Amino acid sequence: MPTSELTENDIYNHDTITSEAVQFRVAEICATYCSLSSYNRRNFYKITLSLGGEGQLYYANRAIEINKPALVFTNPLVPYSWECDPAQHIGYFCLFTDEFLHPGNRMESMEESTLFKPGGDPVYFLDETQVQYIQSIFKRMLQEFDSEYTYRYELLRNHLNLIIHEAIKMQPAIAYFTPQNAASRIANLFLGLLEKQFPVESPRYMLALKKAGDYADRLSVHVNHLNAAVREITGRSTTTHINERILTEAKSLLTHTDWSVADIARSLGFDYASYFNNFFKKHTGLTPMALRKTL
Repeated sequence: MPTSELTENDIYNHDTITSEAVQFRVAEICATYCSLSSYNRRNFYKITLSLGGEGQLYYANRAIEINKPALVFTNPLVPYSWECDPAQHIGYFCLFTDEFLHPGNRMESMEESTLFKPGGDPVYFLDETQVQYIQSIFKRMLQEFDSEYTYRYELLRNHLNLIIHEAIKMQPAIAYFTPQNAASRIANLFLGLLEKQFPVESPRYMLALKKAGDYADRLSVHVNHLNAAVREITGRSTTTHINERILTEAKSLLTHTDWSVADIARSLGFDYASYFNNFFKKHTGLTPMALRKTL
């Protein structure tokens, strides 16, 4: 499949992320694909160069009008949505993991970086000179990505760093506004962010977000604001949603895997198996082992 015809759904269709070949992708924005973010994978950061197509970028309780060329930086655990006319949306995007940009953990995590951290300003409007320069980098990345050069991923990593450092020198856009349906958006983003953490695919995986405050931090809202929005829209508390989803996953892991209770507890964010046992029994009336014995 030619790179220019890739959509993000194609890019995310990998069972594992184990090599540079699946830790990085670059493509042109397809005219038939509009969203700036896809949440099939929780590992990928994204940089989008939007060159045409007016629209609005929404996340949590903020939104911004994008009506000129812009760079947009997306954190995989902070949901965003993009509303535009897909026929007019043109540009480039690249997806990459923290491991690709920082092999061997040589630098800070992307989640702590200026451009990608929760609560930051992810949109940078570009002048003509900046557009030409950054577009040339994306074009070079497309060429290198399709080449047979042995060290092409090292070159791609260097090109990616050029874009990041160019953006760090810029001033972010500040013309944010609060959407009228902010409560609905916050609640829906919370539910999407909650679901994004599942399924748990390995006992080595640990939930990144365990409490309402963790989700509030990711969405850059006060925890009381998050709780009020979720209760207003769903009729239930944030904590209730989190507990129910963890409980559903716990039952699935107990039923369909041979993982130990300690492994399941750890992967679901419990520091000790005893805490998980108490949580599970409180909500089901059974201990995890007792449920497993009934299967």
